[in-house]
Amino acid sequence: MLSNGQPETDLHIHTLASGHAFSTVAEIAREASRKGLKGAALTDHGPSLPGGPHLYHFRALRFVPEFMEGVRIFRGVEANIVGPGEIDIPAEVIEKLDVIMAGFHEDCCPPGDSGCYTETLLAVLENSAVQIISHPGNPNFPLDFEVIARRAAQTATALEFNNSSFTISRRGSETGCRDLAKFCARFDTPVAVGSDAHIAQGVGEFAQALQALADAGVKPEQIVNRTLDSTLSFLGLDH
Repeated sequence: MLSNGQPETDLHIHTLASGHAFSTVAEIAREASRKGLKGAALTDHGPSLPGGPHLYHFRALRFVPEFMEGVRIFRGVEANIVGPGEIDIPAEVIEKLDVIMAGFHEDCCPPGDSGCYTETLLAVLENSAVQIISHPGNPNFPLDFEVIARRAAQTATALEFNNSSFTISRRGSETGCRDLAKFCARFDTPVAVGSDAHIAQGVGEFAQALQALADAGVKPEQIVNRTLDSTLSFLGLDH
């Protein structure tokens, strides 16, 4: 981790391509470098979200340099969960990306209850392509946190603690995030910390999420993106 206790990599950042974010890749890389980050993941929304990029956007990420401003740039996606075990990114695109994050989003998943969403997410956890579950504390998609945290530990899938959930997005998430963190601590579940930045200035902002994890007793070594090396190892990438 950085000298200030922050993770070295931000695994959840949106660019202009998401349709409702406001910064370029170059602006994001500069801000990540300015804040001392060693890695930054570009995780624009999958195409099922209104305004999201075409699938070709993710194929075209090959044009983005591996390093910008001295920061390792990870090519990724925040895929939409569209059914039990299903995301909106096909296998031939997944294989070209470094980071596969998946989450529930309005307009992409049919209405349901806690049991419905829990069963759907349990099926997603069996999808070996999915490495991280984004903002599972969202109260609009209620989950059985104990069941999810236990199974995520068994499948080595990271559950994300998203700083925006504590600040400007998904209002009402804090209680659920804190409850989920306690189960992550109990089951030694891998966790990812992300900014969910939609503008460059938000890159690397993790304070509230880190505090919630610390309060719950989650150990620093459970944070998969605590260092660049731990990030690369978790993602199965070369150092």
